[in-house]
Amino acid sequence: MKSFKYIAFLIATLNMIGCNNENKALVVEVYETSEAGNKLSKITEFQNLENKVTLKLNPEKTFQTITGFGGAFTESSVYLLNKLSKENRKKIIDAYFSKQGAHYSLTRTHMNSCDFSLSNYSYTPIEGDKNLEHFSIEEDKEDIIPFIKEAMAASTDGFKIFGSPWTAAPWMKDNNEWVGGKLLPEYYDTWALFFSKYADAYKAEGIDIWGFTVENEPLGNGNNWESMHYTPDEMTNFVQNYLGPKLEADGKGHLKILGYDQNREHLKEWVDSQFKNEDTSKYFDGTAIHWYASTYEVFPEELQYAHHKAPNKLLIQSEACVDAETPVWEDDTWYWKKEATDWGWDWAPEKDKHLHPKYAPVNRYARDIIGCLNNWVDGWVDWNMVLDTKGGPNWFKNWCIAPVIVNPDTDEVYFTPIYHTMAHFSKYIRPEAKIIELENSDNTLMATAAQNPDGSFAIVLFNETKTPKTINLSLNEEHVEFSIDAQAIQTIVIPKA
Repeated sequence: MKSFKYIAFLIATLNMIGCNNENKALVVEVYETSEAGNKLSKITEFQNLENKVTLKLNPEKTFQTITGFGGAFTESSVYLLNKLSKENRKKIIDAYFSKQGAHYSLTRTHMNSCDFSLSNYSYTPIEGDKNLEHFSIEEDKEDIIPFIKEAMAASTDGFKIFGSPWTAAPWMKDNNEWVGGKLLPEYYDTWALFFSKYADAYKAEGIDIWGFTVENEPLGNGNNWESMHYTPDEMTNFVQNYLGPKLEADGKGHLKILGYDQNREHLKEWVDSQFKNEDTSKYFDGTAIHWYASTYEVFPEELQYAHHKAPNKLLIQSEACVDAETPVWEDDTWYWKKEATDWGWDWAPEKDKHLHPKYAPVNRYARDIIGCLNNWVDGWVDWNMVLDTKGGPNWFKNWCIAPVIVNPDTDEVYFTPIYHTMAHFSKYIRPEAKIIELENSDNTLMATAAQNPDGSFAIVLFNETKTPKTINLSLNEEHVEFSIDAQAIQTIVIPKA
């Protein structure tokens, strides 16, 4: 009799353990931005829907280590900030850099002028100054440098910053123009010195530069605004024999050098040159890329190729924006609709037109960032942080859209849905996080996952469809069920154990 009671008790206990394991709750926080109106809102009530998606985290399988997410310090952005009230200026900087805001961790700025400057200028205006005795960053001291310092003050964890030149001063180039042309070989040493002096000048202002891209868009930009052309082998030669050795000789070998810095469809030929052998690879720390070749194509084959060509090197998306559009003021719905066009809508060659259909700005950002993270990209940097209602200022009138739009005449600020989309990644996936494997049963739901250095997890989902979905998320033996709205981005945070 005692044996029968013991066996019955044992069976009941095992059944209870099994039930408890099956129903062990995974504790999560869910934040959503949606076409319906959520803006990085914490969601606590969910629907039980017919459309079921199963997601399983596998943290034991890891991929790339995250460098960071962020945007660019441009003269145009700070020109606008300077016109706003102190309250709104601080509101924007805090929104980008504070822990309560988007918490940006990786940023870019232009060296010399760019299209999002008010005019053409160079830190080396004196013709023939090969030793750069008259080098000066005076142009930046009243605008870009104060902007960076205020961002530093707002940031609790700090952020990395890399510089990108659009062009050398015209006197160093074969066409003696701001636009197009190539660096004259006689100025290769001078141009390498330029990078070293830039790092020193910014350090003297209390700003540590993390690294550089060698040249913004070395293939050119249609001869519209500041540019300087390289072939892949010309850039490799400059880095291998001039820039890398100069930085090393000046005690700056720790500064990162990123090659290429243009659209992904040409990525293979550039990484083939940069990482041809040990000698060519020595000074390249990685590769920078842009997204302008398509409004929807991530180019996964090219990204995978670049990673496998140089698996220990960085792969950073260094610039992206809604281009060839003027901002739509305080109309969130526009950013969710497929009404935007880009440069390729009008100007792409016929064979590439299919890559440039109308698109929804939010969708483009969410799809690209998730697609990049799922294909070895470790950093993702947006372009201007602030623009006006015209999409400028821009000396060439190359209008674009930024996540934050302002009207300096009325001191008004509009945080577009693009701002919240960026924050879904930058706020919750922190530097040194590891991208981890995420099994996903629904190929219409985009998803990526990371484990942060503190042990917490961040999963970002994008439901581009018009149908809400119920999500069953599991980690080890723990499960949680919640829902995602139609046309919505979610970040799910699993706090550290």
